[in-house]
Amino acid sequence: MTDPHHAQAPLQSLRERYGERYRWLLLISVMVGVMASIMSSTIVNVAIPGMSQHFHLGQERAQWVSSGFMVAMTVSMLTTPWLLSRFGYRRTYSSTMVLLPAGGLLGGLADHFSLVLVARVAEGLAAGVVQPIPAIIILRAFEPHEQGRASGIFGMGVVLAPAIGPSIGGVLVDLFGWRSIFFMVVPFCLASLWLSWKFVPVTAPGGATAARGQQLDWRGMLIATVGTLCLLNGLVELRGDAPLQAAVLLVLAATALVAFIAWQRRMAAAGGAPLMNMALFGYRQFAMGSVVAFIYGTALFGSTYLLPVYMQVALHLSASHVGTIMLPAGIVLAFTIAGVGRLADRQPTWLLVSIGLALLAASFALMLLLDLRSTLWLLVAFAIVGRIGLGFILPSLNLGSMRPLAKPLIPQGASAISFLRQLGGAAGVSLCAVVLEWRLAAHGDSLANVASSPARLAAFNEVFLILAALCGLALCAAWQLRTPADAAPPTPG
Repeated sequence: MTDPHHAQAPLQSLRERYGERYRWLLLISVMVGVMASIMSSTIVNVAIPGMSQHFHLGQERAQWVSSGFMVAMTVSMLTTPWLLSRFGYRRTYSSTMVLLPAGGLLGGLADHFSLVLVARVAEGLAAGVVQPIPAIIILRAFEPHEQGRASGIFGMGVVLAPAIGPSIGGVLVDLFGWRSIFFMVVPFCLASLWLSWKFVPVTAPGGATAARGQQLDWRGMLIATVGTLCLLNGLVELRGDAPLQAAVLLVLAATALVAFIAWQRRMAAAGGAPLMNMALFGYRQFAMGSVVAFIYGTALFGSTYLLPVYMQVALHLSASHVGTIMLPAGIVLAFTIAGVGRLADRQPTWLLVSIGLALLAASFALMLLLDLRSTLWLLVAFAIVGRIGLGFILPSLNLGSMRPLAKPLIPQGASAISFLRQLGGAAGVSLCAVVLEWRLAAHGDSLANVASSPARLAAFNEVFLILAALCGLALCAAWQLRTPADAAPPTPG
């Protein structure tokens, strides 16, 4: 028989019911949902060429399938602390797991490109709300000596799905067309709904009862949305023949940033609940971690968009080949994260993040060695180097940035660092598309041409070189994650 009070189980009763293993069951429960949200973010990239052909889209409009998702996900991350405080973990989490498959079904069945964009925005909103939740759980439910291990196990599970996803997605695109990849998130979301009912508490962070309190900062939300849209549109306009329009949009984005910071400070001074508490940046490690997260997001998401396009239009590989090439790298990433997570409990996180950024930069630089006659194993090897780098960064960056925070600031910290990483990612997708188009034109080529050429490869290489330079810049900030305790030998255990 099912416990009739289980649906209203608070955090304490769930701990008593499941004992010491409960915190791991809770982590796995939210991991399944985040797997679905990340898969919906990355898997659509292998279908962009087919979707472009179906809807007769240019490169700039097709790119909005990725960046539209990113904008929605980026802005909605700022609402997570407020939603958790008002509705609790379970209602917030379950709602995202209903919205995410609804967006997938709409996108897969859409007959117009505008509906595909609406579906991607809906998926992005759900993905944005859910993604900061695991970091909050890890820092609140686990002891400091377990947090690295928990981050590693969570990270391993999360990357396995998108590692396998593009491989399956590539085969599905080749066999059934681009629509089929929108349906892949549905079974994950159904499983996560069942798990959330069983293991996710109804309480807010800290075990407090979810209750009506402060109103959502709609003004801050509006400023953040306008600023993000102006930034992305400004980057897109840089490709066209309207430099003045691009400059106006980028100036508006900068103005929105200043206005957002001023409004958040004013809200906090008045005793309100700002979307992003500026007190977070008074912690040096968090401030430097935020810089790393933004630049790292730019390089990571930019390359996630760029690599499938590079393989298909520069190397003329099929969608299924793209997924197969990325599969070994994804599996290596999963096991690297699990190992590095344990290291993060004993080694300085700034060192692990720095090693990861150096490897990621090296993987981008190595792409310059490829040409039309290169063997596929070289591409696989370079992708593995980059994924090992990611494996060092992913479990270490959040811990290094947020461990110094006061406990009441942890939900805000998780939300803010996720927002900055995704803002960098949204800009990175547009930036890669802008620079690629610019460099293709400079080399006298266009993606409209069927045949590839050394000139096309040269254009892609220059974009990879920019991504490598960005990782080098993030490396400088990563060194500032050091604390005085890092100078002493780590405590055994």
